[in-house]
Amino acid sequence: MPTRTSLAEFIERAPFAPMEALLVDALPEPPGWQYEPKWDGFRAVVVRDGDAVAIWSKSGKPLGRYFPEALDHVRRLDQRSLILDGELVITVDDHLSFDALQARLHPAASRIARLSRETPAQLILFDCLRVGREDLRRAPLSERRAALERLAATLHDPAIVLSPASPDSEQAETWLAASGGALDGVIAKPIRQPYQPGERAMRKVKQLRTADCVVGGYRETAVGRVASLLLGLYNNAGDLDLVGFSSAFGAKERAALGDTLAKARRGPGFTGRAPGGPSRWNPDKSGDYIPLEHELVAEVIYDQVTAGRFRHAARFLRWRPDKAPGQCREDQLMRELRPAEMLQLTGARARKGTNVE
Repeated sequence: MPTRTSLAEFIERAPFAPMEALLVDALPEPPGWQYEPKWDGFRAVVVRDGDAVAIWSKSGKPLGRYFPEALDHVRRLDQRSLILDGELVITVDDHLSFDALQARLHPAASRIARLSRETPAQLILFDCLRVGREDLRRAPLSERRAALERLAATLHDPAIVLSPASPDSEQAETWLAASGGALDGVIAKPIRQPYQPGERAMRKVKQLRTADCVVGGYRETAVGRVASLLLGLYNNAGDLDLVGFSSAFGAKERAALGDTLAKARRGPGFTGRAPGGPSRWNPDKSGDYIPLEHELVAEVIYDQVTAGRFRHAARFLRWRPDKAPGQCREDQLMRELRPAEMLQLTGARARKGTNVE
C-alpha cells in the first residue's frame, strides 16, 4: 500500500496512465460488465493529499492551473486522501462544450481566472483508486465502484457528479436510443478486473451521427487529384458555413469525384464561415480551395461537434440527389447531453440539495 509520502509524490507527477477503451461495434454481453455513459470532456486523474490537489491529463500533463475551480471543489471534499478517475466537462448554452475546455489551455492566468468564473467546469467521477488509506488499484471494479458510491454519498458540491452505471447492457442500449444521438457513446468495464493503467481493458461503442451537407468546395493534391471534400451547412442567416471535410476515398472513388465536382466548379463556395489560412497546427496548409455551386449534397457520418464544426474528419456515406441543398441546415447537428440530462436519461437522481447543470 502506498505511504502518505508516495501519495504526495503524485502531486508532483502523474500516478499512472489512465485505463483506456477499445472501440468495438457492439457492447459485450453480460454478465461481467458494467456500462457507463461516455463523456465528451478532458480525462482527469485527481490526486489529493491533504490540502495539496493535482489533476492530471490522459497524457500525464498537469491540468490544475487551467481549472482552478476544480481544484477548489476537490479541496472541499471531506476525504483528504484520494486518487480518482474522471472527466472534466463544461456546459455552455445548455450543452457540453469541448471548445470551452480547449479555451482554458492558455498561458495567461488572468484569462483562465475569468473563464473559470464565466464557464466553470464540472468533474464527473467514474472510478476510485484510493480513498483514505485504502489502495484500490488492485481491487476489482465492483469494489472500486462501491467505494466511489460511498464517497459520492458525502458530496455536497454540485460541481462534482457521480457518473451513472448499470450492469444491464439493454439499459445501456436504451441510453443510446433514447438520447437521439446526443450521447457520445457507452463504455463497458470488466467488473471483476483490477484497474489496468494504460491498457485498453474497457470497451466503447461510439454514437455515430449523420448529416446531409452541401459540398461547398474541395481541395486538390499536388498532382491535381481530389484531396478532400469541404462540407457546409446553412446558418440562420442563409449563408453556407464550413463545418468539416471528408478525405477517405479509394483511387477509383477519387477519379469519379473529379468528374462529379468538375460540373459544379466556379460557384460561390462558402458564403459564411470559409476555409481559413495556415494554422498553428499546420502552418503549410493554405486556405485556398476550389469553390463549387451549391448543388451537390453528401450524407456523411461524424462523431462530435466542436464550435459548430466536426471535430474529426467525416466519413462520406453517399450522395443525396433527392435532397435540396437549402434543406442542409446547421440544426441537424446533435449537441451533447448535459450532466443533468444524462442523469435524467439513465434514471439516476441528483443528491438532495444539489443543482446539477
